[in-house]
Amino acid sequence: MQEKKQVYRINDSITSIKVRLVGDSIIENGVYSINTAVKFARDRGLDLIEINPKLSPPVCKILDYKKFLYEQKKRKKQFKSKQIKINTKEIRFGPQIGDHDGKVKIKSAEKFLMRGDKVKVFVFFKGRSIVYKDQGKMKLLKFAEEIGEYGKVEQMPVMEGKRMYMILAPKKA
Repeated sequence: MQEKKQVYRINDSITSIKVRLVGDSIIENGVYSINTAVKFARDRGLDLIEINPKLSPPVCKILDYKKFLYEQKKRKKQFKSKQIKINTKEIRFGPQIGDHDGKVKIKSAEKFLMRGDKVKVFVFFKGRSIVYKDQGKMKLLKFAEEIGEYGKVEQMPVMEGKRMYMILAPKKA
């Protein structure tokens, strides 16, 4: 059975000669020798934990190591749960898309925006259709106007190679 590598150094595994003690469990914050700090911790039935080894002298706290790890894990999990993942969906069509096909694309974009996803709308130009850049830009702007109830334009139409794209973001409820 392999032993897990410790994230923090504790008690006798701290290599520094002097340490800075901080926290509620000591009488006075300050710089102490490692032996004195470990003795303080053992007298209280707790552990000396090296919090920040990069400083000189390193910062240590006197805490229960298992409880400290549990709190760190809990805090990390709570932070992770507050993050929101935003997906980006893509919709593409040509510069001469028909009205009915355009409506279908708008419906799917509305569905994506209502779910909270961003939508990247492409107009792709094949072969000689590149001469219809203005028409492609008009289609994108019309698309943004039609979908204005559900989303707002985050990035105006931009030409990139043989395609023009625009990014739409959902409106906040």
